[in-house]
Amino acid sequence: MFSKDKNTVKKLIAVIMCVCLIAVSLAGCMAAPAGDGTAAAEGAEGAGTSAAGLGIGTMVIYLVVIVLVFYFFMIRPEKKRKKKAEEMRNSLAVGDNITTIGGMVGKIVNVSGDFVTFETGEDRVRIKIAKWGISSTGKDASEPDEKANG
Repeated sequence: MFSKDKNTVKKLIAVIMCVCLIAVSLAGCMAAPAGDGTAAAEGAEGAGTSAAGLGIGTMVIYLVVIVLVFYFFMIRPEKKRKKKAEEMRNSLAVGDNITTIGGMVGKIVNVSGDFVTFETGEDRVRIKIAKWGISSTGKDASEPDEKANG
């Protein structure tokens, strides 16, 4: 039903936690019924305002927790992933094996500014692409995949 990707599972858990916290905070903000009405009629007017204040304070605490959950489960990992990809793209050098976002695999023959030229396969076709189009470096397509063989 769900993919086994760790980030997807973390995001799902974060969303579920946020929904639960919102539900609890909204339930805490609602005023409790006064029962038969005798306590409210006896001048417990100050108690009603303090209960409402407690509900708003609780809601603020829950909202802060929700923001922290979103930050640590969604925003921070995404920033780390983008930074790592940017470092990888800035460290490209001639001779590196790359895989593009479209799935093309080849060896870099020229790096100039924001563009990379790479050769694909034995026919030595050269393709020039923008650096942002590179998804990974390393493994060459001609090398056998150990997981597929083993």
